[in-house]
Amino acid sequence: MHMLYKQQLADLCRQFSIEILYAFGSRGREAGRFVLENQPMLTSDSDLDIGVLPARSLSAREKAELTLLLEDFFGVNRVDLIVLPEADPFLAANIVRGERLYERDVYLADEYELFVLRRAGDLIPLERERLALIEERLK
Repeated sequence: MHMLYKQQLADLCRQFSIEILYAFGSRGREAGRFVLENQPMLTSDSDLDIGVLPARSLSAREKAELTLLLEDFFGVNRVDLIVLPEADPFLAANIVRGERLYERDVYLADEYELFVLRRAGDLIPLERERLALIEERLK
């Protein structure tokens, strides 16, 4: 049965040219169990955070349509959709540490995760400097 959910999600991702899809945040594991282990989604008012890497740029209309279809698929009131190339590097790193629910190509997905984590790691010194400047100005 769980292959049915996984296949439905794969079909949805292919429809929108999604290379990789992650669930992250407070409900990431729950979404992973739903897709990969056929566990029910818990009813909750909290949103579901989804990160995607599209093969091409998505229009605003496509993002809205994908969001609505994901809400229906997971049975949640709200999906917060983050398009990885548009995300802050540290948010992108947080997303790829979540639950990978779909990948078109495992090798591509692994390589992309390494890229995102390496990029965030390279920016840590600059982020520390930025935060120190903000802190200094607030004094």
